[in-house]
Amino acid sequence: MKHDIDSEDLGGWPFPCAYRNYTDADRFHDGCGIFGIFNHPKAARLSYLGLYALQHRGQESAGICSSDGHHLFHEKGMGYVSDVFTQSRLGALHGHHAIGHVRYSTAGESKLQNAQPIVTETLYGPIALGHNGNIANAAGLRRDLIRRHESFFTTSDSEIILKLIGQAEQTELDSALRDALVPLAGAFSLLFLTRDRLIAVRDPFGFRPLCIGQLDGSYVFASETSAFDLIGARYLCDVEPGEVVFCDPGGLRRTRYAQMPNHAQCVFEHIYFSRPDSLVFGRNVNQVRYQLGRQMAREFPLGADVVVPVPDSGVSAALGFSAESAIPFDFGIIRNHYIGRTFIQPTQAIREFGVRVKLNPVREILEGKEVVLIDDSIVRGTTSREICQMVRSAGVRKIHLCISSPPIISPCFYGIDTPRTRELIAANQSVEEIAHFLGVDSLHYLSHPGLLASMSDPQGRSFCTSCFTGKYPVVTAEMGIESPPA
Repeated sequence: MKHDIDSEDLGGWPFPCAYRNYTDADRFHDGCGIFGIFNHPKAARLSYLGLYALQHRGQESAGICSSDGHHLFHEKGMGYVSDVFTQSRLGALHGHHAIGHVRYSTAGESKLQNAQPIVTETLYGPIALGHNGNIANAAGLRRDLIRRHESFFTTSDSEIILKLIGQAEQTELDSALRDALVPLAGAFSLLFLTRDRLIAVRDPFGFRPLCIGQLDGSYVFASETSAFDLIGARYLCDVEPGEVVFCDPGGLRRTRYAQMPNHAQCVFEHIYFSRPDSLVFGRNVNQVRYQLGRQMAREFPLGADVVVPVPDSGVSAALGFSAESAIPFDFGIIRNHYIGRTFIQPTQAIREFGVRVKLNPVREILEGKEVVLIDDSIVRGTTSREICQMVRSAGVRKIHLCISSPPIISPCFYGIDTPRTRELIAANQSVEEIAHFLGVDSLHYLSHPGLLASMSDPQGRSFCTSCFTGKYPVVTAEMGIESPPA
């Protein structure tokens, strides 16, 4: 397999995106969160609240577009939701319909012109788009559109979707949208807003979640149900893979544009990305992570004094491990939740310092103890090493590091910002070598069968686990993968 792709290989198209220097840089990052509401007098303000609940899915930019039935109004900017939206900016978003977006860029640079929703004029009137995911064949589609004399104002793969709609030779938007969706390969949960309609779309594999809710007779859409909880909306169901959902003055209409027998829901939505209080793919995230912890305890019957999570993503799995193993649980590491964007710095030295600013060991709990340390994943290993050294400095006797996912050996092309294969520690070192690098007494990864047994989708749908296996459900020339799809 060939995974190590540089942007210059694709004519400057930034895919996969360059790895970023965040204080939590040694993590996978999901691309975006999207929210929409149709026919509510407080549409923009509810979208603002919905984006707050989805802030964990993207912190680079935020935007909202609204409609009063005649015109679209949009405001967006760089930074957190609270940075972007003042009272005056929210007041400029008129109308009863709105869509919102928070972004962490996985394709396209981190700058204002790539912030979403993207708004454009078409033969069908103005259209706004919010996108969660990655178009895996974006580079080829972009080149084809440029040959047809299309101009691009962003470097985001999302703009390609709007250009394809504009190129469709159809008299109605419904047909143009279907024509635009057919050539897309990869992951896309989409929200479109026109003057009088909100349209939701999910790719045929169902990589990224997209939920439908209801509030005061109005329909609501969001990447996670935590957004519904905040505004008091009731969860109804998911947008199905390969489905288009139309909201207009006549109500809600659902139709399929593609059939796909083998779904590929992103397994990392449950492992790390989503909030633990959300329903994702029909299951509560906290319960799934708890089961991952129980499964780890069954696979690794360790003797220890205390189970300690790496906060916050390791907490649910650590509780499950403790319950199954009967080893006491305790918060041996405390997280400072008030670290802002000040600590986004470019050097490794500052990133390592950032770990110590964000996390602090509790010596009274750890000193002299044999500790089972629980985390959700190891990407590069640099942050995990810093955490383990920090725990060791608190005087622990032994550290058994348990990871509630299998080793990550391959990059993701479906909406996650990941390092290249050569930077993934598990793709290049054995478990024993990684344990030595981290400075732990033992290292244990959850098995792949154990992971799938714990996930157990209620409707029997399958998950994308390509980051653990190197087998991809969608393969395009741009990905540079020589093997056939799984």
